[in-house]
Amino acid sequence: MILLRSVVSPAHGVGEPRMTLTTRTQEINEHMNILERIKSDHETQRDLMRRIEDTEGDSEKRRELYQQFKAEFEAHAAAEEHAFYAPLMKHSESTDQSRHSVAEHHEAMELIEKLDETDMSSPEWLKTFKKLVHDNDHHMEEEEDDVFALARQTLGESKLAELLEVFDDRKSEEMA
Repeated sequence: MILLRSVVSPAHGVGEPRMTLTTRTQEINEHMNILERIKSDHETQRDLMRRIEDTEGDSEKRRELYQQFKAEFEAHAAAEEHAFYAPLMKHSESTDQSRHSVAEHHEAMELIEKLDETDMSSPEWLKTFKKLVHDNDHHMEEEEDDVFALARQTLGESKLAELLEVFDDRKSEEMA
């Protein structure tokens, strides 16, 4: 989507607006960084998990929501490991926390594999899904409460802004 933005430019004189073209992505990205995108993804995951919890049995709705969650989680984790944790691991003060967070992604992927192999109408599926919800909630809270502060300190705001595009590109590739 193309947006028109009015900008006052000295070359056009005071009060004479100059129109510039910008894309919606450029407009949003001027005010975002990778941390805000990760938090937005977390909200999407939280919403999908809660909606799945509200379903019952092997229903079409549960299957649809679970597939959306799985695709979102897997793409998010791959993008996050590539664009966020890889740069953090280059700094000794954030290496241990980064490895811990990546390990949590892999533990969640194992639960997703187990869910894929389990009948959705069985009590085991719901038990495994509830464990995934608990573990993923813990992971997201830990990132937002601890890792984000560490990333700001380690990488700085400028680098965090740069990493947004890397994250978005990788996530788009994963979702394709």
